[in-house]
Amino acid sequence: MLKGKTAVVTGSTSGIGLGIANALAAQGADILLNGFGDAPQIRALTQGLAAEHGVRVVHSAADISVASEVVAMVGQCVEAFGRIDILVNNAGIQHTATVRDFPDDKWEQILAVNLSSNFYAIKAAMPHMRSRNWGRIINIASAHGLVASATKSAYVAAKHGVVGLTKVVALETAHSGVTCNAICPGWVLTPLVQKQINDRAAREGISEGEARMRLLADKQPSKAFVTPEQIGGIAAFLCSPDADQIRGTTLSVDGGWTAQ
Repeated sequence: MLKGKTAVVTGSTSGIGLGIANALAAQGADILLNGFGDAPQIRALTQGLAAEHGVRVVHSAADISVASEVVAMVGQCVEAFGRIDILVNNAGIQHTATVRDFPDDKWEQILAVNLSSNFYAIKAAMPHMRSRNWGRIINIASAHGLVASATKSAYVAAKHGVVGLTKVVALETAHSGVTCNAICPGWVLTPLVQKQINDRAAREGISEGEARMRLLADKQPSKAFVTPEQIGGIAAFLCSPDADQIRGTTLSVDGGWTAQ
């Protein structure tokens, strides 16, 4: 389905981003991976993905909290593959504290990574997509882009911002072949969420397994984690012709979290 297309997926050396990169590569897209990791790990990842799916894969170590590096990352994709067709803004970071105790530097960092990077990447990619009158912009927001939780002011603010940005970009591209949508996952067992599980286990003096179940029970009625592969499948669907008129929407994949 995506043979001849190229995709940039931020935060894709693990977790949700890697699940999405795998799903798009399985459909034939060439992939620019982005994220941190040591050189042997990154090399094995890019070579493995390329060999498994018969596509070209490159890696960008861009720090997406820095606007100029985000722009350079999009430029690297165009230089490597001659085009950019799909942009998946996935990378995210988290910090929890009450507003009163929230460190200023953490606020700025979370907004830079989780929200501003999306803006700069979209702005850089848009001219290339418009020139071919085809593009897919997929922003990985969160259930926290639709509802809030205590102690997550920066993350919730950023993800609500991602949902708003998604709607604006969708309206601005409504008469073109470029679409923009957001996927809003609930709990996905990623390194980001695993840290919250570990912190909760330590804080409450319980086992990791019990902390995991309590985390799910608090929010996610299905009491099951969403998988990166499921998010990848939805991202691939949004790149299909069947999704041509899905524009500016949020797709909740949250085990019933936001249905409550």
